[in-house]
Amino acid sequence: MTQLNTPYPATAYLTGFLKQHAAQHVALQADPALELFLRIFSRDGLQAIADELSARAAESDDAPPPSIAHFLANARAYVATIDAVVAFLQGRDPALAMRIATRAFLPEGPRFAAIEQGPGLDWAFGQLGVADRGKHLASLYIDDLADVIKDGIQPHFELARYGEHLAASAASFDAMQDELEGETTLVDATLDAIARELCDEHRPELVGLTVPFPGNVYGALRIARAIKQHAPGVRIVLGGGYVNTELRELADPRVFDYVDFITLDDGERPLLALLAHLADPSQPLFRTFVRTGDRVELVHLTSDAMHDVPLRDAGTPTYVGLALDRYLSLFEMLNPMHRLWADGRWNKLTIAHGCYWKKCTFCDVTLDYIARYDPVAADVLVDRIVALVAETGQTGFHFVDEAAPPAALKALAERLIARGVTITWWGNIRFEKTFTPELAQLLARSGCIAVSGGLEVASDRLLGLIQKGVTVEQVARVTRAFADANILVHAYLMYGFPSETVQETVDSLERVRQLFEAGCVQSAFWHRFAATAHSPIGKQPELYGIRLRPEPSTFAKNDVAFDDPTGTDHELLGAGLRKALYNYMHGVGFDADVRSWFPRKQVPATTVARDLIRRALSTGTGGSSSSRGQGRRSTR
Repeated sequence: MTQLNTPYPATAYLTGFLKQHAAQHVALQADPALELFLRIFSRDGLQAIADELSARAAESDDAPPPSIAHFLANARAYVATIDAVVAFLQGRDPALAMRIATRAFLPEGPRFAAIEQGPGLDWAFGQLGVADRGKHLASLYIDDLADVIKDGIQPHFELARYGEHLAASAASFDAMQDELEGETTLVDATLDAIARELCDEHRPELVGLTVPFPGNVYGALRIARAIKQHAPGVRIVLGGGYVNTELRELADPRVFDYVDFITLDDGERPLLALLAHLADPSQPLFRTFVRTGDRVELVHLTSDAMHDVPLRDAGTPTYVGLALDRYLSLFEMLNPMHRLWADGRWNKLTIAHGCYWKKCTFCDVTLDYIARYDPVAADVLVDRIVALVAETGQTGFHFVDEAAPPAALKALAERLIARGVTITWWGNIRFEKTFTPELAQLLARSGCIAVSGGLEVASDRLLGLIQKGVTVEQVARVTRAFADANILVHAYLMYGFPSETVQETVDSLERVRQLFEAGCVQSAFWHRFAATAHSPIGKQPELYGIRLRPEPSTFAKNDVAFDDPTGTDHELLGAGLRKALYNYMHGVGFDADVRSWFPRKQVPATTVARDLIRRALSTGTGGSSSSRGQGRRSTR
C-alpha cells in the first residue's frame, strides 16, 4: 500500500521504458494494492469482516476496542453505505456529497472526533463547499474502517503502509518470515487471491515488484509467495527505494525463497540485463543479488557496455493497464496543501535524476538516487507531458525530484508557456535564494500550485551543521515569494538532530510559528531525525558528536541507533511539536506561548524575538511584510 489516489510512479516509468527499449517483450503493469483495498472496502468485504469480528466478540469476555465496538454496533449501516462511498471518492457519484454533508447518512466513528476538536467544518468550508465537505467526511469514514481492520483483523494493515514495522531497518528476516508463514488473515487471503488471479490473467514469465517503503515489503513478499506457490516457474525480481537503501548488505538467503532476483538503484539497466540473462544465461547480470547455494551474491558490473540509462533516454512513463478511474481521492486533513498527497490524480515525472546539491549531512548522498545528478532538456519534458496528457486525459502533474533545480524549473516554465501547454503542477525544491519573486511568479503562470522543501531544523547553527545551504531568514523570504505568487508551501521539518538542545527545539518551533503566522508556509511535517548508514553522519558520526550503536544485520540496514551526549528527551518534545503544527496548519494557536504545546512545563521560554520573521521579510528582497491570508485565531 502506498497511496490510494494515484499510482506509484515506478511501474509507469519502467513499463514505458521497456515498451521503448525491450519491444520484443510484452510489458504489463497492475496495482494489486488498489485491488486489495477495493475488495476489502466493499459490501462483501465488510460483511466478511463483520462476521469474523462478531464471532470473536461472542467468544470473548473482553470488551473490544472503541473502533471495533462502534463498527459492530453499526455494521449494517457500514455494509449498506460502503459501495456508494467508494464510488463517490472515485468521482463516479458526486451527487452523494449532498447526503454525506448532512451528517445523517454515514455512521461516524472515533475518527470524527477530530471535527469537534479542530476548527470545525464551517471554518473550512463555510456554508458552501459541499463537495469537499462530503469528501472530508467520507475520508474519515474510510479511516474508521481502516482502524477496524488494523485493530481486529490484520495488525499490520494501514491505508498507506502494510506491515511497516516488520521491515523498517529489521536486522533479521525472522519476524517477516514468521508473519509470511503464519496464520493467514482475511486481508492476507484476499491479497493471495489477487496475486493468483493476476498470474492466471497475464501468464507472466517475469514479475517485477517495486518496494518503495518499509510498509510495502510485507505485501510485496506476500504477492511473491502466492505466485511461487501458484506458478513455480515464474521468476520474480524485487527492486525499489526500500531495496536500494535497506538491503544493500543483504546476506540472508531465506529472502530468495520468495524472489529470484533483487536489483539495486535505478531499475532500467538491471531489468534489460536480467531479460537478456533469462534468454541466455551466459549474459551478465547488472547490480543484482542472487542466491548461490546457501549464500547471497551481488553481481555488480559497470562498463562501457553496461551502464545506467540517462534520463533523456528513459522514455515517457505510461499508465496503460492501470485503471485510473478506480483510484480514490481522500481528503483527511482540512489543510489545503496537505491534501495534495491524498487527493487528486497526478501524473508523475522527474525533471532531473538525483540532487544537484547533494551536501546535506543527514541525506543518503553516497547512494545513486542522490549522487548521480542527470537533468533532461525542457522540451523533452514538455514532450513527455503532452504525451501523458493525451494518454490519461488529465493535466495534473507531480514532479517527484529529490529537489527540482531552479534553472530547470525556469526553463520548463518558459517552454510550457511558449508552447501553450496548460497543466497544473507541484513538486519538491530547495528553499534557495535563486527562487526570487520574479521566478515564483513565472512558475505560477506555468501552472505551479504548490512546492515542498526542507527547512529541517529551523536553527541557523544546526542548518550549518546539516550543510543545508540556507538560513531561516532566507527561507522566510523565499517561501513568502511563493506565497505571494499564490503557490502553497509545505516545509519538511526535523527534530532530534545530533547536538540539538531543548532550547534549540523550542526556538525552532517559535520560528516555525512565525513562518505560519506570516503566511510564508501553509503546511509542514516534523520528522524525527534518524542516522542512516549511507549519510555523512552515518559514515563519520564522530564529526557530529554522537556514537553509533550498530547492530549485526543479515537483512535490512539503514537506520542506526546512536547516543547523543546532550541527553535531550526528543520523545517528550515530539508530541508537542506535532500538536503545535496541527493547530498552525488549521490557522489557530498563533497567540499561544510555544511552551504550552508540551506536556510538561520544564521547557524553557523561547529566546527568539517575536518579530524575527516579520523583520526578515521587511528588510529582505523576497516579499512584503504583510500577513497573507492567515487569520489569527485562539487556540482550540
